[in-house]
Amino acid sequence: MTERVIIVGAGHAAAQLAPSLRQEGWAGDILMIGEEGCSPYQRPPLSKDYLSGDRPAETLPIRPSGVYQQHGIEFLAGRVESVDRGVRQVRLAGGELLDYQKLALCTGARVRQLAVPGADLPGVFYLRTLEDVDAIRRALEPSSRVVIVGGGYIGLEAAAALRKLNIQVSVVEVQPRLLARVTAPEVSGFYRRVHGEAGVDVFTDWSVAAIEGDDSVAAVVGEDGRRLPADMVIVGIGVIPNVELAEECGLKVDDGIWVDEFAATADPDIFAAGDCTNHPNCQLGRRVRLESVPNAMEQAKSAAAGICGRPHCYDGYPWFWSDQYDLKLQIAGLSDGYDRVVLRGDPETGRSFVAWYLRGDQLLAADCINRPKEFMVAKQLLARGVSVDPGALSDESVDPKEWLSVK
Repeated sequence: MTERVIIVGAGHAAAQLAPSLRQEGWAGDILMIGEEGCSPYQRPPLSKDYLSGDRPAETLPIRPSGVYQQHGIEFLAGRVESVDRGVRQVRLAGGELLDYQKLALCTGARVRQLAVPGADLPGVFYLRTLEDVDAIRRALEPSSRVVIVGGGYIGLEAAAALRKLNIQVSVVEVQPRLLARVTAPEVSGFYRRVHGEAGVDVFTDWSVAAIEGDDSVAAVVGEDGRRLPADMVIVGIGVIPNVELAEECGLKVDDGIWVDEFAATADPDIFAAGDCTNHPNCQLGRRVRLESVPNAMEQAKSAAAGICGRPHCYDGYPWFWSDQYDLKLQIAGLSDGYDRVVLRGDPETGRSFVAWYLRGDQLLAADCINRPKEFMVAKQLLARGVSVDPGALSDESVDPKEWLSVK
């Protein structure tokens, strides 16, 4: 019998893992199973230039369909309901049983639902899939009043995309500031300013109590009684990792599917990669679950190597990005545990600066807004563990590349 790898999921991790298996020498069958019914596509543009209409759907696939055909990778539209580790089988929603020799869980994450009265009204949308965004675009009218629930990256990216269409937009955020969980107050203040200048009404300390409407959305009501008229509500309050398949078949789950540095679970025949995993990172000195494209693709390479019996450690520093208006935010590292922020540039008046996050003299992360040179240097500083004088970090007269020569 021909050996088979089954990949559950069809996102960025799956799109990388499948061809990487061939590069690592897997000669057997490769079957990718995805619920959306289409081959893997890029998710980041959905809340940005695809929502605004600047990017056509045909440019979204991660790889041309010919790549999968060239490598003998089969795609099946469907949902895996269960995994039987004892006999190495997966059961599809229709009851079909498929054998595997190796299994890769690339199940990703799903949107967190807003649990308030009226959240199921027509006109309430989430933003995670191509189908979600197509539905939003069909429902939009020039006169639409859109309320976005959630002041994180997805919500702010959507706000910027809609303002480009001259749509009236309000953003409500339960925290005292935008991006409160992931950025310093200086960065939060910067984004509040630029969104305000673009015509977005931003409301913080706003907890949604209900969504009003008869046949469709009419308003969003806060816990304090404030009421925002709305023709459409877009909810962006985070995601939940899809761990149910792993949990139900007895694999360890704790804020993600528990894997080692080689993307392997405790079952030698099951690997996992992407947003659904919790993995150890020696550079950070702890376990993390990351929601990012670079993480998904690099971890998938490790999973492919491990499946082929050639374990390769995944241990890179995390990095992320966000595009809003003319602003490209590039983030190197994780800022958790910082005790001070050093600024390079002026976030109160300009549109280009860096927020360096430090714990003592140790650099933890950098938020680089329209600063590609500093971003590239920050990634190298973090990877090398180089310490830089905080005063130099803020000195605009110093070329960032000079820091790389510090011993």
